[in-house]
Amino acid sequence: MSILVTRPHPDNEATVENLRARGHEVLLAPVLKFEPVAFRAESEARYDGIIVTSANAIRGIAPQLQDIGLSNLPLFAVGEHTAAAAREAGFADVTVAGGDAAALRDKVVQGARDKVLKKNSTLLYLAGADLSRDLGGELGAEGFNVVTQTTYRMAPVKVLPREVCDGFAAHGIEAVLHYSRRSARAFLDAARDEGVEISALAIPQCCLSETVAGVLREAGASQVLAAATPDENALFDALERALRTRLA
Repeated sequence: MSILVTRPHPDNEATVENLRARGHEVLLAPVLKFEPVAFRAESEARYDGIIVTSANAIRGIAPQLQDIGLSNLPLFAVGEHTAAAAREAGFADVTVAGGDAAALRDKVVQGARDKVLKKNSTLLYLAGADLSRDLGGELGAEGFNVVTQTTYRMAPVKVLPREVCDGFAAHGIEAVLHYSRRSARAFLDAARDEGVEISALAIPQCCLSETVAGVLREAGASQVLAAATPDENALFDALERALRTRLA
């Protein structure tokens, strides 16, 4: 029996390694594909800091970092995974939030209170093409000037690998891991197009957050578990709970 990982490449590589270390067999169906978007440098722009909600935003801009001179600015990352990508790309001053956009907003506001940032700072938001939350607007309400620059997009993959479809048909997949609302929707669309939606939704759906879980519940999945906190270790804990319940 296998665990199906829908997380996009290359982040799914670490997920596979961690799951196998826990004794699981793994199948991959990355339902979103990373596509970088060229950064539009503005010669007159002066930024006081950077905010990032995804490691992919760092990957999208990494090839241009030396040319645009941003890596010396303080960077606020949504979580440790994104912070690690920022450090690897050359950012030295990295502040880590609690794993979601609300925590990142609060961390930036706290940065102004702690004099790490000025209250009216101009912040560069390195973002994806599809935003699930108006983080720039929320920080604008707190007195910051936020400039949003798209550095990547995640395109849906419209087909599932044949071994995954065969796994659903043979009841060889025991749970599915979901990492974002958008990837959950892409998974549902692909499963529907492949004719395996009923089998796919009959097994536990383990989600990184309650907002992701809502997508699966709306689609009719009956065994949906959300991680207690938005990090992969908590997601793995949810997976173990789901598997224990199935064995009980």
